[in-house]
Amino acid sequence: MTGAQSTVTEGAAPPPPGTFAPLHHRLFAMIWAATVLGNIGTFMRDVASAWLVTEISASPAAVAMIQAAGTLPVFLLAVPAGVLSDILDRRRFLIVIQIALAVVSSLLATLAWTGNASVESLVALTFLGGVGAALATPAWQAITPELVPRTDLKGAVALNSLGINIARSIGPALGGFLLAGFGAATVYGLDVLTYVVVAGALLWWRRTSDTNDGLREHFGGALRAGLRYARASHDLHRILWRAVLFFAFASAVWALLPIVARQEIGGGPSFYGLVLGSVGAGAIAGAILLPRLRAQLGQDRLVLAMTLVTAGSTAMLALTNSEIVAVIATFMLGIAWIAMLTTLNSTMQAILPNWIRGRGLAIYLTAFNGAMAAGSLGWGFLAQEIGTDSTLIAAGVSLAVTAALAHRAPLPSGEDDLTPSLHWPEPAMAEPVPHDRGPVMIMVTYRVRQADRAAFLDILERLSEERRRDGAYAWGISEDAADPEHIVEWFFVESWAEHLRQHKRVSKADADIQAEARRFHQGSQPPLVQHLLGLEPGSRQGPSQTHNGDIPS
Repeated sequence: MTGAQSTVTEGAAPPPPGTFAPLHHRLFAMIWAATVLGNIGTFMRDVASAWLVTEISASPAAVAMIQAAGTLPVFLLAVPAGVLSDILDRRRFLIVIQIALAVVSSLLATLAWTGNASVESLVALTFLGGVGAALATPAWQAITPELVPRTDLKGAVALNSLGINIARSIGPALGGFLLAGFGAATVYGLDVLTYVVVAGALLWWRRTSDTNDGLREHFGGALRAGLRYARASHDLHRILWRAVLFFAFASAVWALLPIVARQEIGGGPSFYGLVLGSVGAGAIAGAILLPRLRAQLGQDRLVLAMTLVTAGSTAMLALTNSEIVAVIATFMLGIAWIAMLTTLNSTMQAILPNWIRGRGLAIYLTAFNGAMAAGSLGWGFLAQEIGTDSTLIAAGVSLAVTAALAHRAPLPSGEDDLTPSLHWPEPAMAEPVPHDRGPVMIMVTYRVRQADRAAFLDILERLSEERRRDGAYAWGISEDAADPEHIVEWFFVESWAEHLRQHKRVSKADADIQAEARRFHQGSQPPLVQHLLGLEPGSRQGPSQTHNGDIPS
């Protein structure tokens, strides 16, 4: 082929990966298909439970209790679930959860088959099912980067969202059909089989187990480490604030959509189902279009555009009495909704190193669900005071204004290399230090020329975020009163084990920042590093150790 005939110009950017490119990875495709089937089963189960309650009791409160029992565990357990997904083998953890959920659905099937189901038993078992889902969600999201290469991560996250919308479109309808034809016991029994399929796919995955070097985190310490990371990570803060602002205002349309369909437009239950189906169809279309939209607009302009589309769709629902217009508005809402969910989720995935990914995603899920719940309540109360249409217009205007303001603070690119650098050598010790001994103070002594002082301190300020993210609970810089060129960086970690974990957490991107700081150091020897171990008065423990190396610098 001659140069003139080539379809790819030298130096041109490669085309964006297709929507279904991650499915070329056999492992991801297998687990993705299994989870879609599992989610279909879950939606079928929920339909059967809600219907079974209406047969047992005519009380609306009973139906509401079923809904609350399924969603409450997410608020209660998201962060603890994230901790567990980071300190346990994620594959085995998910398999255990699938088995537990299969037991729950087996009990539901037994109760339905024998006619012994009661409101109390259905609520209790629905709550247990919600607990399983809450525990599994951070782990499911955290394994995605292990199933595809980094270049396909955003596409894989989009496909995961697409899979949930496929299940949401198929599951309730299929569950209703099977419920009418064969009864609740059959629906629950089929749900059990979906968990068997998911567990089988996870068993097929030969995940490399984490090596046990004696530094595995325990629950309390892992929880503190996750909260420290969340407090120190500016990139995480930017994503969380963008998510909270968007979902708090966008929740208005979800909270008021049933009222719009029934009272404002005058449709019946079938029309309400139609607009929900239109949202799902829009989400599927959005997932297919997303790679091309992202390539054309870039991440931040895509977020701006989709926020404005959400605002416009919200306003359209307030201003129309036409069913056709409402269907179009909800279709556009579905496109924007999945684009926002996928972009925020994939960006969060990209900024989190593997050791903290489950906890970081759990914090994101808590912020997302909290913003949706609080926003829904707030818009609902406002609608009682000023009316549904006025409330939707207020929400749409608020979305547009916040979109314009938030666009000035771009989302992180997520392009940093977060794989462990492993460039810190083992610390020198006169004798072994117990892992639970602490606190530990690490001091790094630099000699920096006065002319370089401002630039050096700027680098150390960037370095401080890395120290705090990876385990330090206090950090500071000091200078020698007698020699201003003698600058000491110091930070505290809670135990010797936590400092050894820092050795494994430092990423290649962090190593680049540390290398920038070291370039300002004067002298033939590297910066002096000291590890000072806490002593109680009267303690007979060994002395602090000094190491002339480059451990944390």
